This record gives sequence, C-alpha cells and structure tokens, in this order.
Amino acid sequence: MKAKPVKKLDPEAPLVENAARIVRVRLDEMRSFTPAALRRDCATEQHDLRIAAKRLRYVLEMTEFCFGRPAETARRRARDIQDVLGALHDCDVMLPRVAAHVERLRSEDARALRERAGEAKDLDSALVARAPNRTAYRGLEVLAVHVEARRALLFDRFVGLWGELERRGTWERLERAIQRKLREVRERQQAAERAERAARELDAAEHAEREAAERARRAAEALVEARRAQVPPPS
Repeated sequence: MKAKPVKKLDPEAPLVENAARIVRVRLDEMRSFTPAALRRDCATEQHDLRIAAKRLRYVLEMTEFCFGRPAETARRRARDIQDVLGALHDCDVMLPRVAAHVERLRSEDARALRERAGEAKDLDSALVARAPNRTAYRGLEVLAVHVEARRALLFDRFVGLWGELERRGTWERLERAIQRKLREVRERQQAAERAERAARELDAAEHAEREAAERARRAAEALVEARRAQVPPPS
C-alpha cells in the first residue's frame, strides 16, 4: 500500500509543526480503513490497516515527545493493532498455501492411480488405499482447520481491541493533541508576525522622526541665515 503524501511540510518550520502534519496524515490514513477492515472477509483492508498502523507507530516513536501522553498511548496501541493484524495476515497467507499443497498432492495421486490402472476399463477403488500421499491429507486438513480457527480468534481480538480504543478515545486524544500543537504554532507565528510588523512600524516612525528633525534643523538654519541677511550692514 502506497503511503498517503503529507502536504505543507516546511524544512524551515519547527519540528513540532512538521511532526503534527505527518502524524495527522498517518492517523487519518489508518482510520480510513474502517469500517471495512472490521468485516471478517475484508483481508485486503485488514492488511492495509496493519501497514498504516506500522507507519503511525514508527513516526510516533520519533516524535511522541512533541505531543505528550496521548501520543505515547497511541504508539503502544498502534503496535498492538499491528501485532494482531500481522498474525492474522500470516493466517491469510498460510491457508491458500495449504490448499495449494493439498491440490498438488491430489493431482500427484490421481496421476499415480491412473498409471497403476493401466488398461483397465474402470478404476479399481482398492487402488485409492495405495495412493502415495494418502497419509498426508489428514495432517494438512488438520493444519487448515487450525489456521482457520486461529484466524477467526485473531479477527475477534482485533475487532474487540479496535472497539475498546474507540470507546476510550485513544485516537481522538491524539488528534486533539495534534490540533493543540498546531494551534500553538499558529499563535506563535502570528505573535512573531505582529512583533515583526510592530518593529517595522517603529523603524518607519523613527526614520520619519529623524527626517523631521533634520528638516527642522535645516529650516532653523535657513531662518537664521535669512534673519542675518535682513540686518543692515554697519555704516
């Protein structure tokens, strides 16, 4: 599953701002696979949710200190989701392999029995007892039963775990922590912009004041010169 891109990342921005954007995208990505992943037969969505939980867990391992306890809890729970869905995926991989192996054994036995039948008009049912792989089927069928039952148990664990996390608001608390940090970043940015604007206005005012003082000085000098010019020279 291709990761959802994270937009508006800025290498010049504070770590917490970029981390918040990344965590938010990874959290939304993980949650987007429900409710489909909560259906028993949706193996693809369950696998994709596992990958998304792993990505969320990894980014939180590096950035959870930015968001406090909600991130720490979410990171542990994402690992739990990843673990149970990983075991469930193992079952999804194993069952087709067992079925394919059984099919190969059946095909081999069918060919062997056909060869043993020779030119007979019909297959002697007694030959079945001599099938080369006859003892392997039972073990493989028992294995398939075990894997299928294990998958059902793991799926029920996953559904229960996800429901518990939703009831406890694990993901909502992380989302609120992200929003709070982004709000703090915006407030600091706005304060910095106001301070920069005030500094520019102050510089402009001081510059205007200096220019006014210089004009006043020149006007005073001009006035002095004009008055001197009005005084008649001594006779």
